[in-house]
This record gives sequence, C-alpha cells and structure tokens, in this order.
Amino acid sequence: MKKLLIASAAMALAATAFASPAQAQLREFEDYEYSDSVVELTTVRVEPGQMDTYLEGLRQTWVAGNEVAKELGHITDYGIYANMAPGGDAFHLLLVIEFPGENLQPSRARYDEFMAAWGEANMQSSNETVVNVYNEIREIGGVYLTREIEMID
Repeated sequence: MKKLLIASAAMALAATAFASPAQAQLREFEDYEYSDSVVELTTVRVEPGQMDTYLEGLRQTWVAGNEVAKELGHITDYGIYANMAPGGDAFHLLLVIEFPGENLQPSRARYDEFMAAWGEANMQSSNETVVNVYNEIREIGGVYLTREIEMID
C-alpha cells in the first residue's frame, strides 16, 4: 500500500511538472516583435433571420466606405468573417479592418480626403442606415485593436 501511495504521489508530481508553464525565456525585440500594422476587430451579433438584411446594408455602407479608404491608402485591407459555431452568446460576424500603423492617429487631411471621395450624401445615407436599420437588427459585442506578434528566428 505504501509503494502505491509513493507511486501515485510521484505520478502526480510529474504531471504537475509537465502541466506547469515553463519560465518565460522570450524577450521582446530579440525573440519576437509587434507588427507595424494594427487590426481592428469588431464582433457583431445579428438578430435571427436578419443576416441577409445586415449583410446587404454592410455592402452599401461599411464595405463601400472601406473600398474608398483602401483606394486612398488609409487602410490596408478589410473583411467580414462568419462565426461557424455561434452558440450561446457568441458573435455571428467579425468585421476586420487592417490599418497601416501610422494611420491610427486622427488626421484632418485623411478625413478631408475620405469625405471628398466618399461624399456627404453617402455619409448621410450610411448614418441613416445605421440608425434606422442596424440598431434594430444587430448588437456590437466589442471592438478590439490588435497587433500581430511576429516571432524572430
């Protein structure tokens, strides 16, 4: 019985040793660094039966505006991603925009350039869609600004 207890204790100690995280050895700028670009992630929950309505609205507002921003070089890329397992309180869509790192600060010049290309009519129409449609059929879960961690060999 004593041998069984010692063996069990030894196995538990070994399991704990393997389960414990190793002491951190990585150092920023030596082993990894952050990317220059920043990715904005927005999680969205859509009311049942309203996905197509919301996506059509996004095509006319969010996608169209991001196309203008991309053509102007204000953003690098954008995309809409569907959560393929949205159980419980999970989000349904992930709206993603990649910004060059230098474009995170507010800029009157970029704003004026965007508004000249996008136009006041499009801005007003988009705002009306947000107020009259989006606010009834979707809920923003969160907005996150992220940088990729790049490992250095």
